[in-house]
Amino acid sequence: MRTTILSIEDQPDIRRLIRMTLEFKGYAVIEADDGESGVRMARERKPDLILMDVMMPGMDGITASRVLAEDEGTAHIPIVMLSALGRASDIDAGLETGVRAYLVKPFSPWELISLVSQLTQSQPQSSASSSATPHTTE
Repeated sequence: MRTTILSIEDQPDIRRLIRMTLEFKGYAVIEADDGESGVRMARERKPDLILMDVMMPGMDGITASRVLAEDEGTAHIPIVMLSALGRASDIDAGLETGVRAYLVKPFSPWELISLVSQLTQSQPQSSASSSATPHTTE
């Protein structure tokens, strides 16, 4: 069974780049264009990993991460924050929600593949908890 990644990103070009990059490496990618639909999709589809933008209209990534962390059905799914906000305070705010990593935009496709591979290979697919170190780029 292929590893499924949920990409929650409001920018279509970035969503497409993420999808193409991960599908090239054999991952199944499902997409949501805002926080509300991303939370709903995570609850319905139970992906192996979530990539989530911070700044989105409606429910932002910080709020969506907290909602997913408080839901016992999705709390085990590792989340990687993707954001153009790269100050230490922004990264700390993201990591405080319990996300596994914070990747600052722009990031390279290889950086994304490496991080996704690290987080999905280090855990069984039925339980996404592991002790991956948060990853940031500046």
